[in-house]
Amino acid sequence: MLYNRLYLLSTLTAFGLSLVLTPLVRWIVVRLDFLDRPFGNIKTHGQATPAMGGLAIGLAFGITLVLLRFWTQFPTGTLRNLRGILLGGSLIFFLGAVDDVRKPHGLGVVPKFFVQILAALVLIYFDIRIHFIKPDYLAILLTIFWVVGVVNAFNIIDIMDGLSASQAAAAALGFFWIALPSEAIYVNFTSAVLLGAAAGFLPYNFSKNLKIFMGDSGSLFLGFVLAAVSLGTDYSRINPLGVFAPLFILGIPIYDTLFVMVMRWLKGRSPFMGSRDHFPLRLEAMGYGRGEIVMLTTLASLVLSFFAFLATQVPLLWGFWIYLFVGGEFVLLSLVIARVKME
Repeated sequence: MLYNRLYLLSTLTAFGLSLVLTPLVRWIVVRLDFLDRPFGNIKTHGQATPAMGGLAIGLAFGITLVLLRFWTQFPTGTLRNLRGILLGGSLIFFLGAVDDVRKPHGLGVVPKFFVQILAALVLIYFDIRIHFIKPDYLAILLTIFWVVGVVNAFNIIDIMDGLSASQAAAAALGFFWIALPSEAIYVNFTSAVLLGAAAGFLPYNFSKNLKIFMGDSGSLFLGFVLAAVSLGTDYSRINPLGVFAPLFILGIPIYDTLFVMVMRWLKGRSPFMGSRDHFPLRLEAMGYGRGEIVMLTTLASLVLSFFAFLATQVPLLWGFWIYLFVGGEFVLLSLVIARVKME
């Protein structure tokens, strides 16, 4: 019961801090002229907009976790896990911040991947990694691949107001839900805090007068924390297929990343070069409003989290049918939206 109250307090504290810090960060970045200016035909906004809102998200997240240290006595090992997330998250945040400052050109692919791999190694050093795969070197390689993949998935899907932040909030809620019965205390607290920090940023991301983008500093940071959280829970107590549950909880960003890469490849383009092939932009071309798209994708993420929970609770055969059903729905979606003509 005590932890339940602390989870709620953690979410509310991070939400309040994010709500207060975001306009302050906006005021600072406007005066420093850190603006995201539209260029080419890739950007989807029409005017220069303050960026680096990820600073408010990161500060709200970090300050809340530090305060938690004084609110409760964590079980053995939890503080070590949290230190790993904060240290690795700081590396990822500074990577994104440098990339934001250097816009419109930003950093190259090589330095980005280097720092992301380094941050993944920080998690591994603090024992946040895949444990169910042997030998260890293979588990470490797959951990690095997973962390780098999720980090970039949240960066790639950050293409319209509220999309990346709402996906992060929904995923954090999903991981909190699926981890709550376990003793993975760091997962519970980290998820609760990230939920509040992302939700507190959303009103300004949607605002007309106080609009601010999270920038790469925010999207990369959100992806990193969620990748770390996904590695901290035992999903396979009932059936071994449960280990794939994070693919559902993070299904929307991962799907968009894979869809974009395939569409670019089919067009003979580099998968690392920007384009308008994202599935949310295709939904927009089909006539959906951006607010509708954010609501639909958030609802889809919550439904996928429910299926993820089911997949960890049912026998093996039922788990197989759940994965087959959800995978089939993604294939059908791909067949429909791939036909949409994009400029």
